[in-house]
Amino acid sequence: MEIKSEKKILSFKEALEYLDVSPSLLYKLTSQRTITYFKPNGGKIYFKKTDLDHWMLQNESKSVDVLENELFNKLKVRNNV
Repeated sequence: MEIKSEKKILSFKEALEYLDVSPSLLYKLTSQRTITYFKPNGGKIYFKKTDLDHWMLQNESKSVDVLENELFNKLKVRNNV
């Protein structure tokens, strides 16, 4: 199944493919309300692609270079105050 990049709303199956996760994990995320979903008329589950992107980008692990740069900038600002 190929997901068109301009598509904004994804079905459950499309979300599985987009996130590359198992059905059980996606059901778990919806039942725990960890991920936002829509269930029009109490039927099938749908997801906004932007919500899936937001979920995937949580808990970022920054590289050592990025962390060092952030620390350097904080110290620089602190010493100039």
